[in-house]
Amino acid sequence: MADPVKLSVIYYSSTGTINEIANALVAEAEQAGAEVRLRKAPELAPDAAIDANPAWRANVEATRSVPEVAAEDVVWADAVIFGSPTRYGNIAAQLKQFIDTLGGEWQQGLLADKVYSGFTSSATKHGGQESTLLALYNTIHHFGGIIVSPGYTDGSKFVDGNPYGTSHVDAQGQLPVDDETRTAAGVQARRVVEVARRLKNGA
Repeated sequence: MADPVKLSVIYYSSTGTINEIANALVAEAEQAGAEVRLRKAPELAPDAAIDANPAWRANVEATRSVPEVAAEDVVWADAVIFGSPTRYGNIAAQLKQFIDTLGGEWQQGLLADKVYSGFTSSATKHGGQESTLLALYNTIHHFGGIIVSPGYTDGSKFVDGNPYGTSHVDAQGQLPVDDETRTAAGVQARRVVEVARRLKNGA
């Protein structure tokens, strides 16, 4: 019997939206037969900034049990799904800082030939979701990775409308993760696992 796909879901979340989507991706990927690691990027913001936003502090406390990511979590994986809220149309500094530590692994070719995908959220509609994912995917090109976006491979994608990856508008926390976003996460997780499985098994 073929070994299961090894998937790392690596994310940064300030107020919890990205964390919730990450957990939805994990559940869908495990249901699809993958062995999954859930990892968070270390927080870089000072306590004063975190304490100024009760939702931010609550998320920090609620996710203390989630292990912080290490380079080995990327090297181990057959597939990686990165998640970040949009920050001025780009990924958050916390996730970028982790990615920037992978230079040694990149030089050794340990990041190449893996499947990569991404997910994001923003406070507003048209708030930089697509540019955030495209910016993330620029990095994957440098890795020599294989980008597996959901595209319009499922009818539900014509509802959420983002072919680049799962995304959610949270309206500053006023709009919780909904069925539309969870459906998108399911499409993305299953597609990533299936493509990674084919590559792993030489199909």
